[in-house]
Order: sequence, then structure tokens, then C-alpha cells
Amino acid sequence: MIETGQLVLLISRKNKRYMQKFDPEGELHTNEGKILMSDVAEAGFGKYVHSHLGRPYLVLKPTLYDLIKSVKRQTQIMYPKEIGYLMLKLGIGPGSTVIESGTGSGGLTTALAWTVGDTGRVITYERREEFYNLARKNLERVGLSHRVEQINQDITEGFRHSGADALFLDVRTPWEYLDSIPDAVIPGAMCGFLLPTTNQVSELLHGLERGPFKSLEVLEILVRQWKPVAERLRPDDRMVAHTGFLVFARYMQPMERPKIEAPEPAEPEAPENGGDPAEE
Repeated sequence: MIETGQLVLLISRKNKRYMQKFDPEGELHTNEGKILMSDVAEAGFGKYVHSHLGRPYLVLKPTLYDLIKSVKRQTQIMYPKEIGYLMLKLGIGPGSTVIESGTGSGGLTTALAWTVGDTGRVITYERREEFYNLARKNLERVGLSHRVEQINQDITEGFRHSGADALFLDVRTPWEYLDSIPDAVIPGAMCGFLLPTTNQVSELLHGLERGPFKSLEVLEILVRQWKPVAERLRPDDRMVAHTGFLVFARYMQPMERPKIEAPEPAEPEAPENGGDPAEE
């Protein structure tokens, strides 16, 4: 059963996609005719509904992949291939608190909000107001804004929050903000970074190596699609190759050296004959 306010994805035979919140009295206008939402409810997920011109549309419950791909963007967003690995590496799950900086259009923010659930929280910083507003609209559109605290602020002066389980920076010069991370996360928290070039990665690694960070990792993720035709199975002519470097590090609270008390000087042993030691 499709509930009011639930997201619905309608796909045409030509793979044209329409996503919107379900309103039982609403309707969707496409270039292949009008679709009544009451007909969508009657069909249900996984079934077909027809426009008033008789064109079929498949009714689906959108996945997280669908939500990310449907984000209205003014910036480059992270690809699902990076997001999937990032979620596992940072240990994001229901109830997690995550700090993000560099909201952009809100692609990763959408994935984080989906994953932390209603018991978790995403805190995202974006210095540019136009991107801040765009991300807010994207989150409201998919019904996830209540899980996100947006902050229209640069992180030059640090983070407002502390005790986060994980942190991710998608900013141009992340090495400039490493000193702010210890006050923002719990000891042992995983931190992630996205950078497009090798010289930026090198600069970040220098900073991480000098700070309280361990378990450094640098990688890129490549995806090669194959043509799904049984008789002519072969790779696609094009592939989504390099879209950025992922860098990970675990924040470790500096270990305090134990205080070692100097032993008291031992008293000289008396000679066996009981005489004065100075006379020996």
C-alpha cells in the first residue's frame, strides 16, 4: 500500500523517470499523457499504471541509488560507487552522528540522512548560500530534511559540534582544518576526504602524518559496465573511471606517557662484622 507523502518513482517504456511524493488526489503530467495518483495507488509498487493516452508506466518505490541520481545539482556530486565504500569505511549506520563539510547539491548528504535513520543525525556545513538553499530543497523533496542540521558557514573557525561518530570533508584544502577535527569527533572516529588531484592528496597526507591520525588509506574506485546482452556480452565503450581520490584516516587521541617515579636511593648495607663502612 502506498501511503500519503511516500516517494513514488514512475518509469516510462523509454526509461523516462518521474519521482514525486504521493498525493492520492494528485496527478502527474507527462509528454505521454496524464497519470492519476489514484490509479497509481490502485496499481501499487511493482505494477503498471497507464496514462490517459494509454501509455504504461512502471510504479516503483525508489531506492537510495534513485534518490542520489535524481538530486537537482549545481555542483558535481559524489557518485554512488564512492558513496557505498565510504559508508562502510566510516561505519555509518542507524543512530550515527556524522559531520560533513562541503554540502554542495546534497548528494552525499541525502545518502547519509537515509542511512542514519530517524535516530541519527547529519550535520552538514556549506559556506555558499546558493548551495545551502539547493541542498535544503533537495532534502525536503525526498523527505529527509528532518534528519539533517544544515549550517551556512565556513569551517575556518572550526566546527560548532562535538562527539560525532564520523566526519567527512569535501573541501578544497582539507589539511587546513585538521586541527579542528579532534574537538568534533570521538576518539577512534573514522574521517574521510575527497580530493580530485594527486598533489592535493600529498598535501593532505603530510598533514595527517603530523597529526593524531592512524590507519591512512588512499584509493580510487573505478566502475566498468558491461552490455547486458547474452549473445554479445562485452564491456561498454565508455566507463565511469576517475572521479576523485578517497582518503581515510582514524583519529586517535594522543597517548599520555605514564609518569615514572624515580626510585629512592638505596641505603648502604652494613658490613657483616658490624664495623664502620668507612673503615673497610
